[in-house]
Amino acid sequence: MSEAYSGLAGCYDQFTGDVPYSEFADFYESVFAARGEKPSLLLDLACGTGTLALEMARRGYELIAVDGSADMLAEAADKFAGEDCVPPVLLCQNMQELDLYGTVDAAYSSLDSFNYLRADELRELLRRLALFISPGGLLIFDVNTPVRFRSLNGRVFVDESEDALCLWRADFDEAENCLVYGMDIFTRSGRMWRREQEEHVEYAHSPDFLRSALADAGFYDIEIAKGPQAASGRVFFISRNSGKGMKNNG
Repeated sequence: MSEAYSGLAGCYDQFTGDVPYSEFADFYESVFAARGEKPSLLLDLACGTGTLALEMARRGYELIAVDGSADMLAEAADKFAGEDCVPPVLLCQNMQELDLYGTVDAAYSSLDSFNYLRADELRELLRRLALFISPGGLLIFDVNTPVRFRSLNGRVFVDESEDALCLWRADFDEAENCLVYGMDIFTRSGRMWRREQEEHVEYAHSPDFLRSALADAGFYDIEIAKGPQAASGRVFFISRNSGKGMKNNG
């Protein structure tokens, strides 16, 4: 079983062609406008193959793009080659180990990346984000709801393109409060097919927990909003950094 997003990296874009990245970018910009913000430097957290980062860069933003998979970042670097826009600074870091050289004006994370963190890891990430987002800066992220995850229990999915095939089955673990899905990925290599396996785990965080974790980390003006892919159970959290850091809960 390989590390998540290693075997998948090379064919990820083929399987996510239906993701409305421009709608995500439109949504983020609508949030900036509604809250009176004009950020220049953005953090794209868990940027994957960089499709959304490229969309934001084409719109004039400077970016720091972070992902825990070197393979996904390699795809992102290739995607920016030959583009006229300013390429992002690419950093290979796990989210809960985020460590930037300075602050950003705002941060976003898309496609339920926060669900990949356990509760303690998510709290640590928010603590770090409170350090690296400028005071008053916005944090926007989306999650899949616990209801959505439970609805996937036992279901089998197939994604395919001309040169790749992905089979995956989702199982919800009530004891661990997480969705576990194993992937079998087949990619064409000449006349042969190469098979790789990955296991992904996403945790079902409730809205109440996320509100509490954000507040404890020093975020305020917290809003739960509908955005792209709302019909599939995706919800967005929008908040502003107080700049005061993590509350002392001891």
